[in-house]
Amino acid sequence: MRPVPVAFHVGALEIHTYGIGLALTFWFGYRYLAKRLDDHGYGSAWLGPTFVWIVVTAIVGARIVHVVANLGYYEQDPMQIGAIWNGGLSSFGGLLLAIPTAILSARRRCPQLRIGQFADLAAPVLVASWALGRILGPQLMVAGGGRPTSSWLGMYYAGEVGRRLPVPLFQAAECTAVYLVALFVERRVADRVAMVGVVAAVAAGLWGLTRFFDEYLWLAYDNGTDAIEVGGLAMLAAGGAYVAWSWRRARHEGTPPDVLAHLDSEVVAAGRER
Repeated sequence: MRPVPVAFHVGALEIHTYGIGLALTFWFGYRYLAKRLDDHGYGSAWLGPTFVWIVVTAIVGARIVHVVANLGYYEQDPMQIGAIWNGGLSSFGGLLLAIPTAILSARRRCPQLRIGQFADLAAPVLVASWALGRILGPQLMVAGGGRPTSSWLGMYYAGEVGRRLPVPLFQAAECTAVYLVALFVERRVADRVAMVGVVAAVAAGLWGLTRFFDEYLWLAYDNGTDAIEVGGLAMLAAGGAYVAWSWRRARHEGTPPDVLAHLDSEVVAAGRER
C-alpha cells in the first residue's frame, strides 16, 4: 500500500497537499468565527484584517518553535528552515503568538467585545479547525505518522518506513470530542456572567490533555518527558483551575441578571438600526 501523495504537479508547478490543507483549514476557521460573531450580535466586518494577522503570526510562531525544538537538524540543513510545505509547525508556538495578536486586534477593532466573550466564541472554532486541520494537514504531509506499528490501524506515510499509527486521524477524533463538549458547556453556562471564559477554559484544558496523551502514547519516543507533554498538562491545570474558580464564584454570587445577554441585545439592536 502506497503512502498518501503529499504533492502533485500542474505543469512545472509542484503543489503540496499540506499547504492546500492549511489554506482550507484557515478559511473554515475564518468563516465559522465570522458566523459565531454575527450570531451573537458583534458583526464580522472587522474580522478580516484581524484574521490575516492571526494567520501570519500563527504560522510564524509555529515555525519558530518547531525549528528551535529541532535546532540540531536545521543547523545541518538551514535551507529547510522555511520549508513549511514539508510540515513542521508547532501548535503551541502558533497559539503563543496568535492568541495575543487576536486579543489585541479584537480589542481595537471591536471594543464592545470583551476578552472573555471573545475567548468563548473563538475556542470552539479553534478546536473544530484543529480537528479539520489534522486531516487536511499532517495526514497529507511527509512523515505525518506516529510510532511504528503492526496493527491493522497502521498506515503508510511518505518519508517513513513501515506502517505507522495514523496519529492525525486520532487527533481529529479527539478534537471533535472536545468540540462537542465545548458546545455542550456553552449551552449550560449561557447567560451566566460569572461563567464567562469557562467555555474557553474547558476547551483549552481538554485540548491540553489530548496533546499530552498524543505525545506520550503515540508520538513520543522513549526519551523522557518533553515540552509538549508539560505544556499539555499545564493547560489542563490552568483550564481546570479557572473552571473551578468560576464555578465557586457563580455559587457565591447566585445567578445574577444576565448583564452580558443584555449588552448583546443592545449591540444587535444597534446593528439593526444602522
